[in-house]
Amino acid sequence: MTSMTTTSSSNAAAAPVLSVRDLTITLPHGADRPHAVANISFDVHAGKIVCLLGESGSGKSVIASTVMGLMPEGLNATGGQVLLAGRDVLRCTPEEMRRIRGAQAAMVFQEPMTALNPVMSCGAQVEEVLAQHTSLGRAGRRARVLEIFGHVRLPEPERIYASFPHQLSGGQRQRIVIAMALILKPALLICDEPTTALDVTTQAEILKLIRELQSENGTAVLFITHDFGVVAEIADEVVVLQLGQMIERGSKEQVLTAPRETYTRSLLDAVLELEPADRPEVPYSYPLLEVQHLVKTYESRRWPAKPRIVQAVSDISLRLHAGETIGIVGESGSGKSTFARCVARLIEPTSGDIFSDGRSVAKAGVRDLYPFRKVVQVVFQDPYRSLNPRQNVGESIIEGPVNFGVPRAQAWAEAEELMRLVRMKPEALQRYPSEFSGGQRQRISIARALACKPKVLIADEAVSALDVSVQSQILRLLDDIQRELKIGILFITHDLRVASRICDRVVVLHRGKVVEEGVAKDLFLAPQSDYTRTLMAAAPGRGFRFARSQ
Repeated sequence: MTSMTTTSSSNAAAAPVLSVRDLTITLPHGADRPHAVANISFDVHAGKIVCLLGESGSGKSVIASTVMGLMPEGLNATGGQVLLAGRDVLRCTPEEMRRIRGAQAAMVFQEPMTALNPVMSCGAQVEEVLAQHTSLGRAGRRARVLEIFGHVRLPEPERIYASFPHQLSGGQRQRIVIAMALILKPALLICDEPTTALDVTTQAEILKLIRELQSENGTAVLFITHDFGVVAEIADEVVVLQLGQMIERGSKEQVLTAPRETYTRSLLDAVLELEPADRPEVPYSYPLLEVQHLVKTYESRRWPAKPRIVQAVSDISLRLHAGETIGIVGESGSGKSTFARCVARLIEPTSGDIFSDGRSVAKAGVRDLYPFRKVVQVVFQDPYRSLNPRQNVGESIIEGPVNFGVPRAQAWAEAEELMRLVRMKPEALQRYPSEFSGGQRQRISIARALACKPKVLIADEAVSALDVSVQSQILRLLDDIQRELKIGILFITHDLRVASRICDRVVVLHRGKVVEEGVAKDLFLAPQSDYTRTLMAAAPGRGFRFARSQ
């Protein structure tokens, strides 16, 4: 009798928290393939982290949404099971799923700003979870929220409790979302690209936090990512997906160092190393863009407190030449994007000067900026938000040239040439942004920026949200375009691996100030600043020996 009891409890302990068995989900009629995912099987055990790895469109997020009972409209599970603690969530009613979400399974989304309610304080949003699932009174709920805020290492929990999402940094918002997911101590935590948009040091902190909380509570974690550095840092097991098919499954060491499949090896070949590329020396020329002692100061007023002065950018100067790429790197809040927006005159600098073709534009009015708008164009981080969803991409691309007086027929013909330049078919001009992948939309955004024939391209985190293979393609594309058109590129990024791949010179920012600058090769091989060394050390997967094709 004792032996049978021991065996039974041992089997229960070994049972996976999540078991996906032959899961098949069909796409709507007319889609580019019949299934979002087909015959997918894997397990996630207590205290283990399983990474779903693959390119955009591989089905990673569809699987996560299905587990949470949040399958997108138009998709249908036509086969298999999704067993959460032995219960098939595909057979659960909406009411049963509402009880499961938060209590048994919780999810951390990629973009915390869209996951959080902008008009509710952070404390109230986390407290709402307790109000739905527990019988705690208001004081008890508040105490629990403050406790979990401390647990996820949020500074000044009382202040954070009363703050709204827009008043916090990206890393702090992500900690709020993690606190919300973990406050009921669910058996399963699903993390859908939770560190993609974060800088390397914040990313390292969040990964360490997830690992520590998972170890303390024995939580099973399903971690979705396209970043191999993150996989090397955090995974126990890896499942590789491609276009809804499971290509490979195994331990982290097996998949990353001895992959069995060609597709996995091709992904590993695209992983960027923190090593400066051997770039040709840029010949000296008259600068396309010159920035002198740029300063941007913000003043926030919260009555009755005294005004708070924040110097987002402090005394930055640089010169950008034809055919040159200058990288601006640093953590979130370092002033990178503020500097880029000042240079593009999307916001007005407090002091300093900006020269384009020898003309000062720092204090120019709207009409005087008209010629400058042709010279300097911007490629933003999220191409979906920067493209009009109600306009086909052809209309988006020709809008700028037509506004500058180019005849519509000529602008359209040039748009067709630009589509070829960014490795896309001209026929795609008739389609809408929603019909393209993330990488394709970014190519379209580059084509739109080039349509005005600029001399300077500002790329603001233009590849940070893309998977490794698409990221590599976009970087090669920018290289090719630069060689052909001799444009100057101001490249804003928090990813040092990307900066080392594409930049001729690098400027490192910290709290709005330049802490180090120089030739990329010298800076990455022998950084002089402690801060730069800290950034390099924080890069996920640094030192891991990924398998490479010979």
